[in-house]
Amino acid sequence: MAIAENSVVSIEYELTEAGGSDIIDSNKGQAPLDFITGKGHIIPGLEKELVNLEKGESSDIKVDASEAYGEMNPEAVETLPREQFAGLELEKGMQLYGQGENGETVTVTVKDFDDNNVTIDYNHPLAGKNLMFSVTVVDVRDATEDEIATGQVGGGHCDDGSCGCG
Repeated sequence: MAIAENSVVSIEYELTEAGGSDIIDSNKGQAPLDFITGKGHIIPGLEKELVNLEKGESSDIKVDASEAYGEMNPEAVETLPREQFAGLELEKGMQLYGQGENGETVTVTVKDFDDNNVTIDYNHPLAGKNLMFSVTVVDVRDATEDEIATGQVGGGHCDDGSCGCG
């Protein structure tokens, strides 16, 4: 079955930086990643290439930074007073989680710090990086009406109590 819009696709993948060999992320040997095409669940460059595959096929897919997590935005780097991080044992490269202006969770990376200031980066840790996905399409099926409506694999709710919510 070809992958089309509103398909539920299950993939197994291994992610490295393009040209590198260190594994950044992988679900090999674990449950596949399930998503609905056309809903923005995965990075655009990967989804665009996956539609050329069918169930059981594997491919190495290079995704440029612009179609992954975007380019580095120098304006997304900020230096704040060290007092705002009181009680934290800071390390370069560590990720901190906070709340954005609209209540959303924001992840920042500590770029540098000294006794007075802390430089944090709001860019995604993979921003500016070209990525290489080694992907196998484990399964493809049409999404149900519930899945299309909710945007969630499995439909996001149940009416018969079978999911433990009733």
